[in-house]
Amino acid sequence: MSDYPRYTPEEEDRIIEDAYAEVLQAYLRSNHRKKVEIIEKAFRFAKEAHKGVRRRSGEPYILHPIAVAKIVITELGLGSTSICAAFLHDVVEDTDYTREDIEAIFGTKIADIVEGLTKISGGIFGDKASIQAENFRKLLLSMSSDIRVVLVKMADRLHNMRTLGSMRPEKQYKIAGETLYVYAPLAHRLGLFKIKQELEDLAFKYEHPQKYAEIMSKLEATASHREEIVEQFVKPVRQKLDAAGFRYEIKARVKSAYSIYNKMENKQVPFEEIYDIYAVRVIFENDDDALEKIRCWQIYTFFTDGHTVHPDRLRDWTSTPKANGYRALHLTAMGPEGKWIEVQIRSRKMDIVAELGYAAHWKYKTGVYDDDAELDKWVNTIKDILANPEPDAVDFLDTIKLNLFSSEIFVFTPKGDLQRLPAGSTVLDLAFAIHTELGIHCIAGKINHRLVPLSYRLDSGDQVEIITSDSQTPQPEWMEFCHTAKAQNRLRNILRKDRKALAGRGEKLYLDFLAKQGMEPSDAIMKKILANYRLPAPSDFYMMLANDEINISAKKIRELGKNRSSLMSKLLRNPFSSSFSLKKPSLPEVAGRKKSPVNRKEVYILHPDGNPPNYRFDTCCSPIPGDDVLGFVDDDENVVLHKVSCPNAMRLKSAFGSRLVATQWGGKADKFIVTISVDGIDRHGILEDITQTLSRQLGVNIRGLNITAREELFHCDLTVQTDSTATVDVICRELKKIKDVKIAKRVS
Repeated sequence: MSDYPRYTPEEEDRIIEDAYAEVLQAYLRSNHRKKVEIIEKAFRFAKEAHKGVRRRSGEPYILHPIAVAKIVITELGLGSTSICAAFLHDVVEDTDYTREDIEAIFGTKIADIVEGLTKISGGIFGDKASIQAENFRKLLLSMSSDIRVVLVKMADRLHNMRTLGSMRPEKQYKIAGETLYVYAPLAHRLGLFKIKQELEDLAFKYEHPQKYAEIMSKLEATASHREEIVEQFVKPVRQKLDAAGFRYEIKARVKSAYSIYNKMENKQVPFEEIYDIYAVRVIFENDDDALEKIRCWQIYTFFTDGHTVHPDRLRDWTSTPKANGYRALHLTAMGPEGKWIEVQIRSRKMDIVAELGYAAHWKYKTGVYDDDAELDKWVNTIKDILANPEPDAVDFLDTIKLNLFSSEIFVFTPKGDLQRLPAGSTVLDLAFAIHTELGIHCIAGKINHRLVPLSYRLDSGDQVEIITSDSQTPQPEWMEFCHTAKAQNRLRNILRKDRKALAGRGEKLYLDFLAKQGMEPSDAIMKKILANYRLPAPSDFYMMLANDEINISAKKIRELGKNRSSLMSKLLRNPFSSSFSLKKPSLPEVAGRKKSPVNRKEVYILHPDGNPPNYRFDTCCSPIPGDDVLGFVDDDENVVLHKVSCPNAMRLKSAFGSRLVATQWGGKADKFIVTISVDGIDRHGILEDITQTLSRQLGVNIRGLNITAREELFHCDLTVQTDSTATVDVICRELKKIKDVKIAKRVS
């Protein structure tokens, strides 16, 4: 049912024309060379092409391309070519017009961008894994040829997220999931900070609506108090900036709802215990680039004079910018009421790059091509990955994600060359980053005259020498030591070749063995062998045979031939990638029960009190009533539950959106097991107080208890039986009331 107001055709046309006028005015206010004629032509063409078509919300479809064009000019700062592409981005996909039509009217550049956007339409994911990988590859390939393709796509995704409320719940999960999985990290890597933050917050709003509302409500309730604290904090600094003749502005910035939620989840603390919600940004005008860094440090001293500075939270991004071009000086100082406040010091130029990213200020705006631009370096790493793409879609997406998340370290070669790597990178990652041959023959590293193994994790500032040996060859366990996309990609390719040769030798041994026994190879025999050894594929069996890890005999083969077990035949129908667990959890079969298809367009009500429940759990997470969960419909129409925040759920939302169903808890059942972590000051009788509070006061069934004390502190892991998150909250609250208990939180 559409919630869009009813308008007359004349009123609707006026709304469309007014929306277009806003785009045009924004363009005329920009510093771009004014090409109004082609923009007008693109709008009129798109308006006619989409005439009579409406979005799911009920509004005329043309309002979507107009909104995308507005984001392109006002939030990304792009010019006429990108604005035209935004107006036309769905024309080839949704109408009878072709790429050739667009090229004939608007030229090759605009046609190329529209074609690039058409290739990756409908999100970057289809229902089939191979399509996902191919579409994502197309997105990245188009980015390496014309960055404007991905920037217009980012604007398209942002508007889709802003209007996601009109979609069905399971579609909201899918779109929010792929936004968090790919688009937000991509925006981060391109330096589009504001867009990245909004995408994360919008995805969070639809994945965890209740938690989002709670956090926003608390932020609103504490807003005036926050402003008082920040103003008190910056008052002495303002005086110093004025005295030194700075032209500046100071902005108070609050941590995003998604960031607050992540910190609450990771640290298992309530909103009130998040101490770095406060942040201040000082932006100063600067006419001389040579003085930019000096002025940052001068302002830094204004803060250190009157405040206590956190010694471990100084970040100098002025000397070594982040990979997305971000430059600033960060410090954290103690403010009023014992609140830590993060301070970001930037010049106006730094601020523009931080907010809009290098992408928007690349060659299309200046006409200057800079071979050393950070964006070019990143695009080159993408090309490197694309040169040897993963055959498996989910592996491919994971490999790309390693490069999208850019928390980085900087290390040096023995000659002093700087190498930038993701945080957590090892000696092996560095070896592959320098050269593939170095990675293949790497046996160890040397840091500060100290030998370290391949798996050693590097820190910023390390000077690393790679030790090699001609006799060294890559091993499968090396995959555990690789944290960069390049190292994983190269290593997989090398191991795949070795694996293929080994499997070939094993297959020959198997066929020779059957020939000697006078037996014909068949799928039936192979299925029984795989079931017997619990192996996923014949290649695994062949490899184990070649490695002498399996011995087969004629008697064993004949026994397997007689066994009618259908277990493996079921398993072999599983269409999913083996790169992550999607095993069907065990559930007793009910005689005579025939599963009816799950209606994925309606909210699926969960009944934990059913016998059996109308859902299953996977092994990766343990949701209980009250947790935000999504349902995944497997081959047998069973609904498998995952917490929305579970890493496997993230992949499912991205890769298998058509199999998702929105869920809602329809009851409780006192049969869920959770673990609660308790910490505090050790004293005589503390354990008795804990058990009495749980057993006598709350009537909780304790299923396990492990307590340890060291010096003056104790730590206790409690396993309890409960019915919902609300009960767990009550348990934690009551435990905190016990004298000397300082922390009580759910950990599983």
